[in-house]
Amino acid sequence: MIKRKVNEMQEITNHTSALNRRRFLGGTLAATAAGTLLQGLPGYAQEKPATPTVFERKVKVGLIGGGHRGNLIGDMMKAHGGYEIHAVADYFPEVADALGDKYGVDKARRFSGLSGYKKVLASGVEAIAILDVPYFYPEQAMAAVATGCHVYIAKPVAVDVPGTLAIGKAGDDSTKNKRCFLVDYQLPSDPANAEVIKRVRGGGLGGLAHMASYGKNGAWDDPPKGPTLASRLQHEVWLSDIALSGDTIVSFDIHIIDGLMAVLGKAPVAAMGKSRLCRPEPHGDRVDACGVVYEFEDGVLWTHLTQSLNNNAEIPEMSANLYGLTATAHLQYGGKVFVRGGEKHYVGDVSNTIYNDGASRNVADFYANITEGHFENATVKRAVEGHLACLLGREAAARGGRITLAELLKENKKLEVDLTGLNA
Repeated sequence: MIKRKVNEMQEITNHTSALNRRRFLGGTLAATAAGTLLQGLPGYAQEKPATPTVFERKVKVGLIGGGHRGNLIGDMMKAHGGYEIHAVADYFPEVADALGDKYGVDKARRFSGLSGYKKVLASGVEAIAILDVPYFYPEQAMAAVATGCHVYIAKPVAVDVPGTLAIGKAGDDSTKNKRCFLVDYQLPSDPANAEVIKRVRGGGLGGLAHMASYGKNGAWDDPPKGPTLASRLQHEVWLSDIALSGDTIVSFDIHIIDGLMAVLGKAPVAAMGKSRLCRPEPHGDRVDACGVVYEFEDGVLWTHLTQSLNNNAEIPEMSANLYGLTATAHLQYGGKVFVRGGEKHYVGDVSNTIYNDGASRNVADFYANITEGHFENATVKRAVEGHLACLLGREAAARGGRITLAELLKENKKLEVDLTGLNA
């Protein structure tokens, strides 16, 4: 118990150090933006702009995926200044070319097809950003680690138990080989949410009684299927296919579930639930409504609700309440967070810019970890715990009954997709 508390406090200390570094970088960017706005105001005395940071070392990175996330992270890496986008890949050649044009990548280092990521790894990169379709993430991440690359990976990192455990091993191998492996979650690095997490972990609730969390509120696109899987691999259509995305509880709700893992540091031991597909003319198999009750070893219960319907519901998307014996805490991916009551009362703050700010902090952290030699890779363990919680909930709800985590791990069921007709 004492050892665990020491480890928890060390994690908080490490997180605070990283947060301070990120706040410095974020403050620099904020000051620059503020100066630009003030220049248009009457009476503003123009000062000499701050000299931009010059990075002596450029990290050669390869981007895998040219969709929304690929462009967002690519833009942030370019704006950071410490990266050279050396190679790109996307299943669709026209998308890879557009990405290459955008970042000035030589045409010889633009790759497509299912094996495009292998060519990126062989192109001379030292780091890889995996940002395409989650079904392929474990294969791509394991290959990157095997070639000695640092890995920056989006969520969800996997869609099934074998893939989740493979990511855990890839993270362990990265640490052993002195390589970085960063999972791009934003909530625990947000200053407001981080403060809530710190106070709850410091005993701010007087003991945890139960929790309630909410995931998605709104529908994904689900157009008719084409002759091959290719039509499902772009424009986020893959979010409607369980084998490609893991279902909504994995692909989207993982954000708030990751926040709870940052508080608890452990996955639940069992779950029971129910889910249903009820939208008209479905093409993919993602569910439209899902409710899960999780159980922990100490008796704490956790209820999670999610939906993928455009029904004007007022659901506090990606939020969680932690109900204690003396206080209540609220986490949220974009919104007011707080600890209400108790010895560690926190009036709270708003985390509305978490999406961009969190990703920007992670991009800065990834560079700092590589160049400063920080290989703890703490986000991987939390990602594994969060994904196991998501998968446990998905399977309990799909089966309409109760299942333990031990049973889920023993099954070790892998999801498969039909790749027939796709370009290698």
